[in-house]
Amino acid sequence: MTGLVLTGAGNVELTRRILSDLLTLPDVARDLRIVLHDIDPERLATAEALARSLNAETGAGALIEAHGERRRALEHADYVVCQLSVGDYETTLRDFEIPHRYGVHQTIADTIGIGGIFRGLRTIPVLVDLARDMTDVCPDAWLLSYTDPLVMTLWAVREATGLRKVAGLCHAVRETHAALADLVGREASEIDFLTAGITHQAFVLRFDADGRSLYPELAEAVAAHPRLDRHVRTELWRHLGYYPTESSEHAAEYVPWFLRHDAEIARLGLPIGEEIGRDAQNLHLYEEIRRGLAANRPMLTRWQDPEIASEVITALITGEERQTNLTVANEGLIPQLPADCFVEVPAVIDARGITPIPVENYPPQLAALNRSYLSVAELTVRAALEQSVDHVLHAAILDPNTAATLPLPEITSLCREMLDAHRDLLPWTAQSLSAGPGHGTTSTKDAK
Repeated sequence: MTGLVLTGAGNVELTRRILSDLLTLPDVARDLRIVLHDIDPERLATAEALARSLNAETGAGALIEAHGERRRALEHADYVVCQLSVGDYETTLRDFEIPHRYGVHQTIADTIGIGGIFRGLRTIPVLVDLARDMTDVCPDAWLLSYTDPLVMTLWAVREATGLRKVAGLCHAVRETHAALADLVGREASEIDFLTAGITHQAFVLRFDADGRSLYPELAEAVAAHPRLDRHVRTELWRHLGYYPTESSEHAAEYVPWFLRHDAEIARLGLPIGEEIGRDAQNLHLYEEIRRGLAANRPMLTRWQDPEIASEVITALITGEERQTNLTVANEGLIPQLPADCFVEVPAVIDARGITPIPVENYPPQLAALNRSYLSVAELTVRAALEQSVDHVLHAAILDPNTAATLPLPEITSLCREMLDAHRDLLPWTAQSLSAGPGHGTTSTKDAK
C-alpha cells in the first residue's frame, strides 16, 4: 500500500481538502493507507472522524489510522505531509502584542518580522525532530511541508539531517497566476508564466501569451481601477519591474518602506494584525467541521484546482506529469542566491520524482531584495540550531521592518521581552543576550 502520513492533521480544513482530492481518485485511493498524527488528542480525534467520513462518502476503501506517537505514525510512510503549527492562539497574540507596544506594525508575521523570527525559532526544532525520525523510520519518504516559515524550516531540516527528499508547498504562486489572468481577461492555462524567487517573495518573470508580454495589458487594467493602484504589490512591481506573488499585506513585511509609515498604512489599506483574525477564523472553521461531523453532514469538498499536496502526490504515484512551483534546496537553481538556502521555482513532478527547473537569469534587483530576507532566515536557522540567543538579536536587527522602526537599544529590549514571553516553548533561551561588543555569540551548544 501507499503510505500517506498527515502530521498536524488537526488542521482539519487542509486535511479535508487533501483527502477530498485523493479519495476521489480510484487509481490512488484503492491502495492508500492514510495515517493521521497530531499532538492534540481532541484535534486528532476530529481529524480521524473526518477522514473516516470522507472515506465512507467516497466509497474509496482506503485504510485509515490515527496515532498520537509520531514514530509509530511514520512507519511505512511514502509521503509525509507536514501542516503543523507550534503554539496556540495565545502564542500568536504574543507575537503581535509585544512588538506593537514598541511601535512595530505587523500584518501576518508568520515568515519574517519579529513574529516570523519567533515562529521560526519554535517551529525549527519540531521540524528537525520530525525529519530525524523520518531518516530512521522512513528514509525513502518524501517530506512535503506547508509549515511556515518554509525557507527557515526547510533550510534547518536539510542542514541538521541531510534529508534530501523534501519540498515546500505554498498557494501564493498559483493564486497570483489566477489573479493576473483574470485581470487581463484570460484563462491561466492560456498564459506562459515563469515565476521564481523565494517563498512569499517570488516574482512573475514571464507573463506572456501569443508571443508577447501581457504586462502592458496588466498596466492598463490597473490604471482602469484606481483601487488596484493602491496596493503594495503594485508599488513593488512599479519599482522593481516584476509582479510579486505574495499578498500586499504580507509583502509589506518583507521591506522597510511601508509599515513604518502611518500614511502608507492608510494609503495602501494595510491590515495591521491580520493574522490574529485569520487564526480566529481557523478556530471557527474547526468548530464548523466538528458540528458537521456530529450532524453527519457530507464533508467532501472540491475546489477548482486540486490542493498542492494532492497534486504532487498524485503525480508521484501515477507518473502523470504535472508542473507547479515548489520550495526546494537552491543548489544553483537560482545562481544569484546562496546555494544552501531554499528557493521557490517551477518543478516537474512525475514517477521519477520532483525535478526543479533552473532559473539562471534572475534579475539582480530581485536577488538583492531576496537576500535581505535570506539574511534574517539564515540567522534564525543559526539561532535555532546553535541555540544562540545572540543570533536571535542579529536576526531582529537585520529584519527590514523592525530595523526601519526601532533603534538598536529598543530592538534589544524587544528581543529580551519576546524571549521571556516564549520561554515555555524555547527553554534554551533562559540564557541572556550578550552585554555588548566583544562578548561573542552566546550559545548553549558552545557552553556544553
